[in-house]
Amino acid sequence: MKKSIMLAFVLCNSFLALAQKKDGLVLQTIYKTALTNSQCYSWLDYLSNQIGGRLSGSTNAEKAVFYTKSQLETLGLDRVFLQEVMVPKWVRGDKEVAYIVNNKTKIAVPICALGGSVATPKNGLLAPIIEVHSIADLAQLGDKIKGKIVFFNRPMDPENIETFKSYGGCVDQRFDGAKEASKWGAVGTIVRSMNLRLDDFPHTGVQSYGDIPKSQYIPTAAISTNAAELLSKTLKKNPTLKFYFKQSCQQLPDVLSYNVVGEIKGSTHPENIMVVGGHLDSWDLADGSHDDGAGVVQSMEVLNIFKKMGYKPQNTLRVVLFMNEENGGKGGEKYQELAQSNHENHILALESDSGGFSPRGFSLECDEANFATISGWKTLFEPYLIHSFVKGHSGSDIELLTSKNLVKAGLKPDSQRYFDYHHALNDTFDAINKRELELGAATMTSLVYLIDQYGVVK
Repeated sequence: MKKSIMLAFVLCNSFLALAQKKDGLVLQTIYKTALTNSQCYSWLDYLSNQIGGRLSGSTNAEKAVFYTKSQLETLGLDRVFLQEVMVPKWVRGDKEVAYIVNNKTKIAVPICALGGSVATPKNGLLAPIIEVHSIADLAQLGDKIKGKIVFFNRPMDPENIETFKSYGGCVDQRFDGAKEASKWGAVGTIVRSMNLRLDDFPHTGVQSYGDIPKSQYIPTAAISTNAAELLSKTLKKNPTLKFYFKQSCQQLPDVLSYNVVGEIKGSTHPENIMVVGGHLDSWDLADGSHDDGAGVVQSMEVLNIFKKMGYKPQNTLRVVLFMNEENGGKGGEKYQELAQSNHENHILALESDSGGFSPRGFSLECDEANFATISGWKTLFEPYLIHSFVKGHSGSDIELLTSKNLVKAGLKPDSQRYFDYHHALNDTFDAINKRELELGAATMTSLVYLIDQYGVVK
């Protein structure tokens, strides 16, 4: 009996060693293909430099839909199709203007309207300005806010290695600041950009008025970190100074747009679906190469790599290029709605929406059994410097997706420089490193391959 147990143990270990060797060779092929024969960089070049910023509802967003659809059609997939989705249409209008008005001196500062903001009066807004560091500060100031512009000046915390934690620690002032300040009689808000470095680029992003009446909507804009520092210092010297800004943005009726979907039907379990994706829309200040052009082309590249390798997935593999992540999330909502109505069974949803920098691992939403299984693949990823397998948020577009046995994953690139570009004028193609972009695509493909081979723990 002991000999039989020992033999079974040896055979089991031998089988695992052979399987790991085989998987290691497949991952080698995946990374080699990505680094020598991929299309993601050229796709992003076109998306960024020939189309540009792709704000939901814009002409450029429509061009991006039909460009990516046409490129997926060249890959010889089993089907490529569009999912109709109604999306918000907000337009920025003329370039924003702002000044610090200190006695008789006017100091120009860079600002940009926040997504969803209303315009200032036609001739701009001039008012006293008051600095706060949190939404909680508003209640302490009370009536002192009435008739003033509120300046939210809480910086991202530099102590966190995980920069997304720093972003999460201060983004409420951008999202809810105008709504909350309006309740105290503020006439406008200026928000320090969500950025860890000091520079002259204001960073836009979505904000919400929540359920307050439209008559209480006030204009809100982001100010660059350098200008925020200057404004704060000048306010300390002269608390009675005024601030002027002018913006002409407006919210138009919703318009029709699309999610772009490409699919390879599973050879063994076509009823099981693995999704990879990123969001096709971007903010309008730049071409959105990091947010999220990189995620779009990396997701397309997963299918391209498998096609070039001649690998036929056992489960259905689907790329979804979601529309409207930035200012509404309607693409993710529509995908979930259709998945439910079609009774689809998803086993993996993998999103890339953290920039095109060097990949470091995955952020996983799954149960303990699946987390242990995926973490057990670390040795396969170590040759490619992939080491971080953590539990955490996977992605906004797949956030609503549900299935009985579903693993959600977000690609985790190195995040130290991401917020230098996020939602800003410098999020352009020249900020993308070709090799890092390709490594991210290979890392995504490798996880998809392993899930396809071994499934998910039920």
